[in-house]
Amino acid sequence: MEFSKKLQQLPPQFFAALLNKVNAAVAEGRDVINLGQGNPDQPTPAHIVEALQMAATDPQTHKYSPFRGIAELKQAAADFYKREYNVEIDPHTEVAILGGTKIGLVELPLALLNPGDYMLLPDPGYPDYLSGVALAEVKFDTMPLKAESQFLPDYGDLADEVKQRAKLMYLNYPNNPTGGVATKEFFEQTVQMAKENHIAVAHDFAYGAIGFDGERPPSFLQAPGAKEVGIELYTLSKSYNMAGWRIGFAVGNAKMVEAINIIQDHLFCSQFPAIQHAAAIALNEEQTCVEEVRDLYERRRNVLVEEAQKIGWHITAPKGSFFAWLPVPTPYTSEQFADLLLEKADIAVAAGNGFGEYGEGYIRVGLLVDEERLHEAMQRVAKLGLFTEMLSK
Repeated sequence: MEFSKKLQQLPPQFFAALLNKVNAAVAEGRDVINLGQGNPDQPTPAHIVEALQMAATDPQTHKYSPFRGIAELKQAAADFYKREYNVEIDPHTEVAILGGTKIGLVELPLALLNPGDYMLLPDPGYPDYLSGVALAEVKFDTMPLKAESQFLPDYGDLADEVKQRAKLMYLNYPNNPTGGVATKEFFEQTVQMAKENHIAVAHDFAYGAIGFDGERPPSFLQAPGAKEVGIELYTLSKSYNMAGWRIGFAVGNAKMVEAINIIQDHLFCSQFPAIQHAAAIALNEEQTCVEEVRDLYERRRNVLVEEAQKIGWHITAPKGSFFAWLPVPTPYTSEQFADLLLEKADIAVAAGNGFGEYGEGYIRVGLLVDEERLHEAMQRVAKLGLFTEMLSK
């Protein structure tokens, strides 16, 4: 039996390949510091776990969930957006419950585009955006994210033809992999550009709670007119350390939300109701746990930057997310440098070229190990002697 053509057209799973390399090194007995992952290392807060435990004892949660999720969670999502961003959301028509936001991001091209249609993707960007491209048999143009532009796309640099043929656009701030953060002014420009060119916008707000230096990342939906052109996808994976729970939601434009709901009517029967109840508790209850996780990542970011500077590796501190985007020393490519770190220093990182053409020249480092391990990682890099000349300047 052969795989279908659609299955054969799927891109290689970037993170699975990276994990295989790390696992092979660990299997050899090596002490690998894994900075390549995007998996939160802290436990889910106790009050959320307890909410799940209590809900799981209720026989009503053992039945099928309503196809489009339980009303409690949809109302919690609406209340969350009103409280945190002063954005009005109709829980009945403007919320789609997702088994993790990756599902929504892969589904959207299938739900909104026809084969041969075009969409716009950030470069560098989350590699799994390409899964939806392949499954929907659509085409895409890229929007370069460059350091000199604060890793924001410059719409003025996009050809008119590119903007006019795009029907869907993905954005992601705070950004994976660069750590860049959008401004309200940028989102206002996005709304204007989307309206002028009839483009639907999907903002991947996975790291929305993780902003540094006292700055809170804005929601796309705070921009006037945003709900007229797009949606925002919010996951509980990062903010609440619930990555393995697979729960999130999309909010905003009612037609785009309905498109997601329709395709999910045919693919899923929503999530385990007890998980949905616990997610509602996470969104509704006191948010100290979110502040604590943000502060933890900021402390780790500061350690990484300080230790890198000590060895002569001049890096820019990320403004948000739990990733840092580090320049690769000459004469290495991103992949060569990532391989060198794993082979010679037992440090795993994600090569920047895996995130797109404009990721070349960088590696992505996750702030997902404790401060001592980050310090040790920089000491291991120092022993390679790659930055000695820069340190002497």
